[in-house]
Amino acid sequence: MEGLGSLFGEYEWAKYGVSKEQMVVYVCVGCAASLFIGTFLGMLSDLMGAKKVCLLFFMLHLFVSIVKRIITHPSIWFASFCMSLASSIFSFSFETWMVVELDKLGQRQDALNDMFWLMTFVEASSFIGSQFLGNWLIGSNRDKTAVSPYIAAVVLAFVSIIYVARGSKGNPQTASFNDYWTSFRTHIFSDKRVWMLSWSQACVHFSIAVFWILWAPTVVADGREVQLGLIYPCLMGARMLGSTAFPWVFNGTISLRTEECLVYAFPVMGLLLSIVAYDCHDIGVLLVLFFLFHACVGLVLPSLARLRSMYVPNELRGGMICLSQAPANMMFLLFLAQRGYYYTVANSTIIAFAALGLSSGCLYMLKRSGKQLYQNWHKL
Repeated sequence: MEGLGSLFGEYEWAKYGVSKEQMVVYVCVGCAASLFIGTFLGMLSDLMGAKKVCLLFFMLHLFVSIVKRIITHPSIWFASFCMSLASSIFSFSFETWMVVELDKLGQRQDALNDMFWLMTFVEASSFIGSQFLGNWLIGSNRDKTAVSPYIAAVVLAFVSIIYVARGSKGNPQTASFNDYWTSFRTHIFSDKRVWMLSWSQACVHFSIAVFWILWAPTVVADGREVQLGLIYPCLMGARMLGSTAFPWVFNGTISLRTEECLVYAFPVMGLLLSIVAYDCHDIGVLLVLFFLFHACVGLVLPSLARLRSMYVPNELRGGMICLSQAPANMMFLLFLAQRGYYYTVANSTIIAFAALGLSSGCLYMLKRSGKQLYQNWHKL
């Protein structure tokens, strides 16, 4: 559903006669919704239970999909607002729910680590599947409306709501807001390791958001004619390959600490984006850089999830993830407005800022401060 909702975004808007300037405004509206509302959904998930927030994700997709099938020209403001909230929920709720359920079953940390890289692997493969499904529903008839994939989204949403509502009791929370806020201040605001981890997550979140906005304009720059529909599954395939390296790096013969691996992975990602920001013109080199970047993303995402299990209590996990995304959403909204509306910032400058954030030394400091915690956690 998440892939179907974003597959034909600009093409769908163009069919409604939306200009590029208006598209920027609509994207800004969605980003603002993620910043001012999505930031607090994680805390709501911790208080109410991740299952209920996951149901909200399905209902948002269901509602928007039905509206787009009924109304010929639905409100793009409304759709952008709802889909941005759904994307915010997608970024934390299912991981939080999975971790809580595995903890209730008393699973060892090795099983949890396997779930982290499998989540990244299956997520990327699902995005590839959504592209094929969307193209099949539209077919070769370009005169069809781009909202045809929302038929599949309606079916998927109905099935998911029924399955989730009936298939699990969820994880109801009994703590009051005051108790939760006290625990949040103690474990999140007062722990410098969590602050460093949050900043690292914000840098990754910002770099990925920048990539998905600018990768297509960068590829087709200078009048190049390429098939973006073929490059997209290759990018997701690179992310899948990167995720498969996770068990080999941390549980195989290398057996690195998570912080040690990320200390090298982050600068590599920053270097790759720096080369792109330097205005690389060769299409072959550019695609290789993009594929390597996504392979690193496939390794970094489950690694960060593993660090969250080490430093953040399960009952605070959703709030911590959303809080770490707030600075990334704020910076993304700022650059989006400056570039898309005022035209005062170049694309290369935005990519360079993303590279600079990835090259920060937060993970190096986290590596130095978390060695003893890692040794105790690894014994579990």
